[in-house]
Amino acid sequence: MAFFKPRPRMLKPHISRQVFRIALPMTLASLSVPLLGLVDTGILGHLPSDNYLAAVAAGSSVLTMLFWLFGFLRMGSTGLTARAWGAGDLQRCRELLFQSLLLSVLIGCGLVLLRQPILETTLALIAPSAEARPLALEYCAIRIFAAPVTLATYCAIGWLLGLQQARSTLAVMLFVNLANVALDFWFIVGLDWNSRGAAWASLTAEYAGAALALLLVTLKLKALPAPCSWRRLGHWPRYREFFAVNRHLFVRTALLVFTMIFFTAQGARQGDAVLAANAILMQLLLLVAFTQDGFAHAAESLTGQAIGSRQLDRFYQICFTSAFWGLLIALLATLLYLLFPRAIIQLFTDLPAVATAALNYWPWLTALPLTGLACFMADGIFIGSGKTQAMQNSMLIAVLLVFLPLWYASRPLGNHGLWLAYLGFLAARSLLMAGLFVRYSRQHLWDNGNT
Repeated sequence: MAFFKPRPRMLKPHISRQVFRIALPMTLASLSVPLLGLVDTGILGHLPSDNYLAAVAAGSSVLTMLFWLFGFLRMGSTGLTARAWGAGDLQRCRELLFQSLLLSVLIGCGLVLLRQPILETTLALIAPSAEARPLALEYCAIRIFAAPVTLATYCAIGWLLGLQQARSTLAVMLFVNLANVALDFWFIVGLDWNSRGAAWASLTAEYAGAALALLLVTLKLKALPAPCSWRRLGHWPRYREFFAVNRHLFVRTALLVFTMIFFTAQGARQGDAVLAANAILMQLLLLVAFTQDGFAHAAESLTGQAIGSRQLDRFYQICFTSAFWGLLIALLATLLYLLFPRAIIQLFTDLPAVATAALNYWPWLTALPLTGLACFMADGIFIGSGKTQAMQNSMLIAVLLVFLPLWYASRPLGNHGLWLAYLGFLAARSLLMAGLFVRYSRQHLWDNGNT
């Protein structure tokens, strides 16, 4: 395929409709995640002490990163299911669901059993202040009991997305996050539970969301006329493809988790005000990333189906359409962040020290949406097509050869140096993923089965 030969009308109406059919529900669903974080930040940021905000910033970072570590359960389920769906293998679609659910429950129960050493070790790495640490530990000790259902929900969402059931995914994610917001107001403000209330709100919402997810999955299973042999779930060879994809995603996600924990820890060492300010800026970056994720999720599902059915022209059209809309989102976010910094900060805190710190580091936020565009969008394409080893290798380079050396060299700059290192990390990921996309296209590697 002459990839660089001009292609008329790459933004084709029927492809755009297919992308938007998944992207719009997934954008709403994805937006609910950072919006929940912003609501938490806004409520806690208006309490009398910044210790509560710092505690939830540290505690939620620990658990979000811990659960993200097993995000391969969702990502792997989506890509594998989409390719099986594209190939017409309905039995494999059902089998992938049960494999991922079984694994998620085992991992989640393991996290609960080992919660004390895991939480104490991770919080020690982040090192919140002496005042915030016990509150953060209390937050984590409550919310960790959601681990089995949170990971099971990851699997259910990934499987539904692989079958292009974006509305079902939207229903689950919106339900969880809207319930969490309502419970936040009740527990934090109404019952005056402060940071402990935020933990109980998340725990309750996650269990309710898991129940809804399993109900929707059950309804979809009834529409798939294919048997699933329960005996196969105990056969190791049946997991070979599942683990071949997911081991690369695990390493990639572990490196991402390490970067985020390291970033939070370095901010915490500079005081609660800087930690809280960094949390606000990171939530605003996640707001952009999760908005783009709607199109990245569409790319996961649709490119996986295109690869499974060996429709390369359609694959490229989906890639182009998703990237085009991701670029528009990044440009809009950059413009808003450039024009309204003070107004946006005032939405989340009226603590003078936190607001001043956020404004001081605001220029870094304005540079991040466009810098991270390529890596955010490429993730969906590479997951859908099964090129997970390339994702792993690019993350290794970005973390070990860019982020850490750049942070070390810029330590005299304090928190500015930390944000510089993170900007370099996103830039390296974007350049590497864009380069890999070009290479795979020139060498016709997208449908050769090589990860």
